[in-house]
Order: sequence, then structure tokens, then C-alpha cells
Amino acid sequence: MNIFEKRESNVRSYCRSFPAIFHRAKGSIIYSESGDEYIDFLAGAGALNYGHNNDYIKQKVLSYLDTDGIAHGLDMYTSAKEKFLAKFSELVLTSKKLDYHVQFCGPTGTNAVEAALKLARKIKKRPGIFSFMGAYHGMTLGSLSISGNTEIRAGAIGTSNNVTFMPYPYGFMESFDTIEFIESVLNDVNSGIEKPAAIIFETVQAEGGIIVAPIEWMQRLRKLCDKHDILLICDDIQVGCGRTGSFFSFERADIIPDMVVLSKSISGYGFPMSLLLIKPELDIWEPGEHTGTFRGNQLAFVGGTAALEYGESTNLEQDVKVKEFFLKNFLTEEIAPISENINIRGIGMIWGIDVANFGSSSFAKKITSRCFELGLVIERVGRNDTVIKILPPLTIEMFTLQRGCSIIKQAFDDCLAK
Repeated sequence: MNIFEKRESNVRSYCRSFPAIFHRAKGSIIYSESGDEYIDFLAGAGALNYGHNNDYIKQKVLSYLDTDGIAHGLDMYTSAKEKFLAKFSELVLTSKKLDYHVQFCGPTGTNAVEAALKLARKIKKRPGIFSFMGAYHGMTLGSLSISGNTEIRAGAIGTSNNVTFMPYPYGFMESFDTIEFIESVLNDVNSGIEKPAAIIFETVQAEGGIIVAPIEWMQRLRKLCDKHDILLICDDIQVGCGRTGSFFSFERADIIPDMVVLSKSISGYGFPMSLLLIKPELDIWEPGEHTGTFRGNQLAFVGGTAALEYGESTNLEQDVKVKEFFLKNFLTEEIAPISENINIRGIGMIWGIDVANFGSSSFAKKITSRCFELGLVIERVGRNDTVIKILPPLTIEMFTLQRGCSIIKQAFDDCLAK
């Protein structure tokens, strides 16, 4: 570890929780140089929905490389982009009766968030943005300004100009009607808060602690935006691409956002890629008005096309529902009864075990550290990192999923015994 400690910045984080040198991975298993193997309940923070080195996607990428296909193309027309757009249109947009223009942004999710904010302000000619308490949208200045965690915003002074944080239905904020609260703010000429250009939201606050928005709440949010001429932006970076079951996480609410942000697993193979989906009438960009050197990742186009084909041919959506049923039952029947201080939340294949009521933020860390010792990679999220997040690849074998969950149970037993 000496070279990492000597040369890599102090900002490194995941390696502190998982102190091993990893060198190989397949499916839902990652291997360290020392020969240990670990079940992966982290999945690249949601970037590996199709698992590590998915055979189908890998072969498509290798075949493309063998032909000396374009590797970098800015936003020029390429065959790889053409195939991706055609497949995305066929299997996602057209099949779901959605009509969006696709903007290829910089290589990571925060770049697409920045584009969405910039475009929303251009369209509405209003500077304000409403975001939600507990939200996480990325690490560049605009994205930080709409993220709730004050610790990660600490070094970016003045980022919250023109941003107002609204209550998300969680904890105390579940005790009142949060949509009615937003409505009252917008209607009150003395609220001191101006009408925003857009409201950006997550259907599941992942980094916020696996907080699942109720269907009715999302439907009312959509109606509120329509009533007040406000754009609705859905950040589907972590919980899109099939994570909640359907390809888009907002489908269960039968709503259509004005813009949708996608990244992480959209490339299928962990390649950097982000998209902004825009209703056609809102696509008022001038050519070159928002650019980026790496907005044309050709390998990501190839991997993304293959991922869409793979999900269709394997009926991945139904497979997720089966695993969701197992996870929900396991957590409610095996983990929740351990203590009345445990709260379980989740949907699809993203679940959280909230242990905040144990009185110390260190308890969740003890659990995840013990999990790692037992061969499971799993992280913590939420306020003070008190929520243990279950985020395996969607393709994980049921036997391996069960093994991983058994390790969680053993970690609880071991830590409570101490």
C-alpha cells in the first residue's frame, strides 16, 4: 500500500473501507492480489448493473477494438453512436412511448446535471433551482449547489446561490405534506423565494440513505411543476438503467419528466458516459453552446448498445423483480427482527439497512468492516453514513446474492455479540 499512501491524494475514500489491492473481477465477484475473493454489493456505486466483465458486452467491445473502430470522436457522426441511438430509441424510448432528444455530455453524471441546470435556466430565463434535502447530484459546482450534504460542499464557497432546498418525505418531513409546502412557498408573495426554472429530484435518494419517494408524491410533484410553469428534472444516474425494475425509475409513477439525467450503468461496462434526455420542444441549444472533449466515448456507445441488447434478451427486468422479492423478504424477516432499532427501506435491487437508532454512526461502519472481513464489499450512505447500502449487480446469481445476505446477517450477529 506504500505507493498509494505516498502518492495518492488524501481524498481517496473507498480504498480506506476496503483495504485490498484488487486486480480481477467477474460477474459479481472481485478478487484481490492476495487471492481473496469478495462478493460485490457495491457494483461500482451503480456503474456495473450488468456485472464485471459481462461476456456479451465484452465481446462486442473487443470486436469493435479489433476493427480499429473510432475510439474518440467528439460529437461527430460515427457508426458506434448511430447504433447506440437506434437501439436506445427502439428498446427504451419508442417502446415506452417517450420522445426525448439525447444530449451526449461529458464523461460522468455531474456533467449531465450541469447541462440540465444550464438549459433549464436558459429556457425559463429564471436563475432559481429547487432541490431537495438529502439530495446528491455530483461534485462539480452546479451539482454541488443542489446537493444537500454540507460537508462535501464545504470547500465550494457560495455554490448555493439561487438554490432552495425543499423537504423530501423522510423522517420528520414525512409528518407534513411536503408538496403542499412547496405549493404554499410558490403561492406566497411574501415567502421570499422566487419561482425556480426547474425542480430536480431523485425518485430514490440513494446517497441520501435509500429514501424511496411515494408514487403519489411524484405524481403531485409533476402536476405542481405543470401548474407553475416549472421544468421537472429527474436524476436517474444511480437508480436508472433497470435498478428499480423498469429501465427508468420514474416509470412506476406514470410520469414524464421534462429532462432525465443518465450515467453510471448506461455504458454497460463501466465506461464513462452521461446523457441528458430533453423533451424536443425544450432542446433550444445553439450548436456548440455546451460541449466537452469526451462527450463522444465510442467504447461507451458500443457497450451501451450491447447492454440494451443483453437486458432485452435475458428479460433482466423480470429477473430484478424476482431478486427484489428475495431481498425484501430476507431483510424484513432476517435483519429487521434483530432489533427494533433497525429500519429497512428499498425497491428493486437497491436497499438500505438504517441503523441510525443504535445511537452511534460507528455501528454501521463496524457492520460493513466485518462484512469485508467475511468477504463482502458493501458501503454506507445517508446522514452520518448510518445506512448500509445493498447495491449488487442486477445480474448477480441468486446463490451469490443469498451468500452475500448471509454475510450481512453474520456481521450483525458478530458485532452485537461484542
